[in-house]
Amino acid sequence: MPSDNRLASSILLSAAAVVIVIAGIKSAAAMLVPFLLAVFIAVLSAPLLRWLIRHKVPEVLAVLLLVVGFLLLGTMLASFVGGTLTAFYKDMPLYEQKLQTLTSHGVTWLRSLGVEVADNVIREYVNPGVVMRTVASVFNGLGGVLTNTFLILFTVIFILLEASSFPAKVKRAFGEETQAFAHFERFSEAVQQYLMIKTVVSFGTGLTVGLLLALIGVDYWALWALVAFLLNYIPNIGSIIAAIPAVLIALIQIGPGAALLTAGVYVLVNTLFGNVIEPRLMGRSLGLSTLVVFLSLVFWGWILGPVGMLLSIPLTMVVKIALETRPQSRWIATLLDH
Repeated sequence: MPSDNRLASSILLSAAAVVIVIAGIKSAAAMLVPFLLAVFIAVLSAPLLRWLIRHKVPEVLAVLLLVVGFLLLGTMLASFVGGTLTAFYKDMPLYEQKLQTLTSHGVTWLRSLGVEVADNVIREYVNPGVVMRTVASVFNGLGGVLTNTFLILFTVIFILLEASSFPAKVKRAFGEETQAFAHFERFSEAVQQYLMIKTVVSFGTGLTVGLLLALIGVDYWALWALVAFLLNYIPNIGSIIAAIPAVLIALIQIGPGAALLTAGVYVLVNTLFGNVIEPRLMGRSLGLSTLVVFLSLVFWGWILGPVGMLLSIPLTMVVKIALETRPQSRWIATLLDH
């Protein structure tokens, strides 16, 4: 009986500790999000940094070259998004007018079929201004991360500068026989492989979507390509969210046929890249079940917001590797496995 009481107490204490940690992470999300982004950018950049150092580039200069590359890429992205947003906001009144006309035609068609639709219901549920502001909010989300650009950039610089001395520090801190660095190496390799494959697949998804939307004639097709590229990092629902504004613009700008064709483009492209190409490249390297992937998306999105959704898979992989390092928690890691 005493052993049962100790076990129950241990379980309750562990559960309480988990709840406290989750609450702490959620309350500190504004501070943690830039740091987590910086860590994963540094992990993704580490192979390129090692390649530059192997080719006789001094470490400080190699880090500076990477930072300059980040700055150029960020400047180009911010300039493109800013210019496109300005043009989109100028066209919003025209889109609202077209949506109002399209709604009126739809009501007339329904009434011709004998379906009575009250005008107040239409005004309540189909408000062109609200619909277009919802589309615009998707773009505004792209700029949210840019508010912490310099904090993220400086954190990446310091992480990369510390990378070469990190193994020696770990051994001094935990002893020569420690497995801490081996676990870190495993996490780093797994995350690098996942992010690299996901980046290639997302780039292919965005490029294909952009080209096909350009052929259809959808306005701002380059922006929809960028949205498809970025949201493809969010598992399961990212491609659905990316399709909504493009389909809506196609419906308003061209008509129902173009909207159906645009939706078909997203279904075709995401089926090809998400269900055929990506699984072949990933193989079993992800090591997470489909249910765990979805639940991790919901969990990290709730704690850290949109960035948590973007990083849900790498964060869950970190937790899984940490659980595997202790015999007492290895059974939980097994449940998370594919």
